[in-house]
Amino acid sequence: MFDIQEIRSQFSILDREVNGKPLVYLDNAATSQKPNSVLEVCHAYYTELNANVHRGIHTLSQLATEEMELSRRKIQKFINAEHDFEVIFTKGTTEGLNLIAYILTQKLQKDDEIIISYLEHHSNIVPWQMLCERTGAKLRVIPIDENGILQMDHFDQFLSEKTKVVSVNQVSNALGIVNPIEEIIAKTRKNTDAYVVIDGAQSAPHFNIDVQKLDCDFFVFSGHKMYAPMGTGILYGKREILEALPPFHGGGEMIATCSFEGTTYAGLPFKYEAGTPNVGGNIALGAAVDFMNRVGHTNIQNHENALLEYAQRQLLEIEGIKIYGEKAKRTGVVSFNLEGVGIASDVGMILDKMGIAVRTGHHCTQPIMNFFNIAGTVRASFAVYNTFEEIDILVEGVKKAQRMLS
Repeated sequence: MFDIQEIRSQFSILDREVNGKPLVYLDNAATSQKPNSVLEVCHAYYTELNANVHRGIHTLSQLATEEMELSRRKIQKFINAEHDFEVIFTKGTTEGLNLIAYILTQKLQKDDEIIISYLEHHSNIVPWQMLCERTGAKLRVIPIDENGILQMDHFDQFLSEKTKVVSVNQVSNALGIVNPIEEIIAKTRKNTDAYVVIDGAQSAPHFNIDVQKLDCDFFVFSGHKMYAPMGTGILYGKREILEALPPFHGGGEMIATCSFEGTTYAGLPFKYEAGTPNVGGNIALGAAVDFMNRVGHTNIQNHENALLEYAQRQLLEIEGIKIYGEKAKRTGVVSFNLEGVGIASDVGMILDKMGIAVRTGHHCTQPIMNFFNIAGTVRASFAVYNTFEEIDILVEGVKKAQRMLS
């Protein structure tokens, strides 16, 4: 049974007021709120278990290690990785993508090609540009049409023996558009031996992820967008690929032996987890997975899709509104502007006075904004705890902002 009020009761922050109004939190694509079960795990770690992991024989260290490794196994099951050591703890999606781009440096050379798309977050653009600068490789970008949909005929033309990396997001953070990654992966496999990287930052909170079925080489996502603490994230990589590639950071934990004459590296996953990890956060990421499993992926997806459909229908009744990607398959996000209102942030500030939290600006996707010839959008994004009543409040807030700003 899906009980929205029972779910909302697990998020204490939803009871607060902002500017004298009940909080309507619609900035979930930036970060989600955390259920009490996750917060309790964080608190319990620091009050009952606080110790460094993998490095001590004392009881607290052993217990903390057990809890973090249990979390790793939960995440392994969550994304259906074949091995738990294919699950690497990171600070988030950005670090995961930078890690991949760095360790692939020796695999690329001048005039090799990297394919990304027009719908990428800056975190899936800049690391590849930096890799091109290091190696002389070239970046190719799958264009979009006026609806924000990838033009796959261009992708077909791009694929060649020069293609060494294909890196795309599963869901656009700016527009919520769901990209055809299954098709992208299948075509890449058929025509090249390129590495396939999937940015799952906006899909892991909403979809059931199966990395083995997808057959991607890497999959990255952030914990803080799926009810876990900030500073947590996951890099999944296929065992044979991670074992063959070099480390990212050097230091403690990632060594097998270290001397002034040379160093040998630890096995997976520790080869890629140098330094003290975010132990409490990593354990709490497992608790966030538990929360999502209790609610159920089908329930989450059905509720959020219903919210999106309702929000779009209600907003489109406002004269002069423009929803970007309106005709594309989307999830979790409605991104819009009002005709005659020059600055999206002005709308956001008026909504904030009404207790409504949305995101305004370019959403770290300046190429998308340039394509539509706009500076930014107002983005409302949904999570499992949002309600239809909150969307009604949003719609009335947008109408008020339009009256004040037009």
